[in-house]
Amino acid sequence: MPEVLKAYRFTLDPRPAQVEMLLRHAGAARWAFNHALGIKVAAHQEWRRQVQALVDQGVPEAEARRRVKVPVPSKPTIQKHLNSIKGDSRKGGLPEGALGPERPCPWWHEVNTYAFQSAFADADRAWQNWLDSRSGKRAGRAVGYPRFKKKGRARDAFRLHHDVKRPGIRPVGCRRLRLPTVGEVRLHDSAKRLVRLLNRGQAQVQSVSVSRGGHRWYASVLCKVVVDLPGRPSKVQVERGTVGVDLGVKYLAALSQPLDRAVPMSQFVRNPRHLVHAMRRLVTAQRALSRTQKGSARRLKARRRVGQLHHDVAVRRDTVLHAMTKQLSTRFAMVAVEDLNVAGMTRSARGTLEKPGRRVRQKAGLNQAILDVAPGEVRRQLAYKTVWYGSKLAVLDRWFPSSKTCSACGWQNPRLTLADRTFHCGGCGLSMDRDENAARNIARHAVPADTSPVAPGRGETRNARGAPVSPSGPRVRWQGATKREDAGPPGPVPPQRSNPLTLPTPHGQQPAKGS
Repeated sequence: MPEVLKAYRFTLDPRPAQVEMLLRHAGAARWAFNHALGIKVAAHQEWRRQVQALVDQGVPEAEARRRVKVPVPSKPTIQKHLNSIKGDSRKGGLPEGALGPERPCPWWHEVNTYAFQSAFADADRAWQNWLDSRSGKRAGRAVGYPRFKKKGRARDAFRLHHDVKRPGIRPVGCRRLRLPTVGEVRLHDSAKRLVRLLNRGQAQVQSVSVSRGGHRWYASVLCKVVVDLPGRPSKVQVERGTVGVDLGVKYLAALSQPLDRAVPMSQFVRNPRHLVHAMRRLVTAQRALSRTQKGSARRLKARRRVGQLHHDVAVRRDTVLHAMTKQLSTRFAMVAVEDLNVAGMTRSARGTLEKPGRRVRQKAGLNQAILDVAPGEVRRQLAYKTVWYGSKLAVLDRWFPSSKTCSACGWQNPRLTLADRTFHCGGCGLSMDRDENAARNIARHAVPADTSPVAPGRGETRNARGAPVSPSGPRVRWQGATKREDAGPPGPVPPQRSNPLTLPTPHGQQPAKGS
């Protein structure tokens, strides 16, 4: 059976002494990241200095860039260098010049060594992402120059590894988790599922990522799990067929068919609007924060209050999204969504001094509502859950006019605006909620060209606007699609496929509990 990486996330309940130990590890990881990044930045500045010197001598800049070679140290080099110069603050073990910039990190023995190594690896990844983005190897939005992590602004987090033959990261019973150097930490959640997999030999712990969110500490245990991935949909999924999902603001999701046939109006998933409900408390907390003095203890307390409120909103949102995406993945053979350009949809309308924007506050409120829905997170969860539960994920082309097209006859209304909540067809007279109409269009055009023209388990045909649907017919891509009214201007995004093809193996960044 195949092996996949799966993460099990637990809420920790550490003692005060253990909290200090966790903060110490997080600070060490932050220091190690900044130390590695500083060495890389120094090498880059030396490269720029040499290039500029050649340019001043009359060498063309392109030739100077090609000629100058300054190696940028990576994780092994940085780690070896640190081991040779680091100090030691243990009593009786102070070498000459143990304190000072020449002998950094004298407290290294108080934390686990993997906190340093993982931070060095993170610095390598951040630097490589920037290089790949500059060279064009990395698709999507341009990655900025790596930034140093500041205490109080950067998230407190670190990652620990262990020898799988002599595991130091393991659950102790169902209510405790053993962490190297830290010891046994009590859990708010039950680790029964993970314990059973470990006892059966179906899972192997690889690492643990510890982070702080709000006033809570979390541990995400990454495991290599032996799973029996279903190769095809179940009978229930085949009977339900394909479901189109139109994510929006009025509804969290509008579906082409009911999520539960026994529940009326279940084709509309209610938008809980977590951020709107917490906005009054957030405004009060932000106002209190703005009135404090920088560097004071009350300002620190006010910042923690604001962070706690944002964390609560994120947890509630994550719970709702996991519940919805699991139901979609387990109840239907195929889940179809749109390739939304969230960055473009939420772009500010402020404009410039020469050309100021219009209705800036209204656009800011819409951007806030779109981000509260988290359409990118929905798609990310569907990408791996459809693999886990035997279904498929279809991603339609970004420019497919799902909201402007009639789901019955294909007539298009180019004048449809966001204010029009009901779609009225000028061809066949259909009158339907615009989101439900869009969901039906998404489901219809998500059927691959090499499948049967009859939907599985259903009686209707799925002829895609007159295009050939027989296995021998040529593949016809949607033509004449216009830009969707709420997609915003196109931006640099990773290229996506518009048909459900082979998905990558799911990785272990998703919480497995309840999903």
